[in-house]
Amino acid sequence: MLRGNAPAKVDSKGRLKIPTQFRRYIEEKFGRECFVTSISGDNVRVYPMPVWVGIEKKLSALPSMNPTITRFLNHINYYGQEAAMDDQGRILIHPLLRERSGAVGEVAVLGNQNWLDIWNRDKFESILKTGPVTEGDQQILASLGI
Repeated sequence: MLRGNAPAKVDSKGRLKIPTQFRRYIEEKFGRECFVTSISGDNVRVYPMPVWVGIEKKLSALPSMNPTITRFLNHINYYGQEAAMDDQGRILIHPLLRERSGAVGEVAVLGNQNWLDIWNRDKFESILKTGPVTEGDQQILASLGI
């Protein structure tokens, strides 16, 4: 399971070295191949390829003319690219996605069960400050058994 946060840096060539705590798990469970994309453009999402293939299978079973599916695929494909971790555990983030998301320099790498989210560190800390977990959120989580 991918969980927690690890600070990292995106270098001047657009490469992110996947933090060791995440790299080991991904390589052992899924291999080195990944799909690097974004749903909103605000951050970078790294799916191990087997996880992404599972999502693609679900998408292919849905109506292709559904406008929500089309919008989702447009975002995913516009920002997306296949990538493989090199021997140092680095992956390349597409320049278009790096620019849109602000994934340069200091970033936060968040484990989200079976994928990683990469955020510009300052942007993410601002989001956390302006959007804390509310009492209403806690009630919804409690109603879901969490």
